[in-house]
Amino acid sequence: MSEKLKRQLLLAAGTLSLAIGIVGIFVPILPTTPFLLLAAGCYLRSSPRFYSWLMNSRFFGAYIRNYIEGRGIPLKVKLFIIIVLWATIGISIWLVANTVVTVILLIVAVGVTLHIIFIRTKTKS
Repeated sequence: MSEKLKRQLLLAAGTLSLAIGIVGIFVPILPTTPFLLLAAGCYLRSSPRFYSWLMNSRFFGAYIRNYIEGRGIPLKVKLFIIIVLWATIGISIWLVANTVVTVILLIVAVGVTLHIIFIRTKTKS
């Protein structure tokens, strides 16, 4: 595989991952963090310009850097994430009204909630 083709495929994969990560902000079952990290990794290996843009992005840059560097998430952000997660899960359960889907959504919500809780809480620095 040529280097040019490899870079183009990584760039496409990074862009797709970023798009899925953005959708994951609004869809509670879809995780955001893994897709943003995958996008950063793909961009790092394919395009210094796109990697720089993502890491310096007003919306994603600090989030990705804090996660990668293990600095944690501010308590207010954790609370906001958990409230939005449970609100959207609740709405989804109400709209779907299916026992199997409800159980799956609740398992996902508990898993994501635990993940958020166990991520280090960022203190002011």
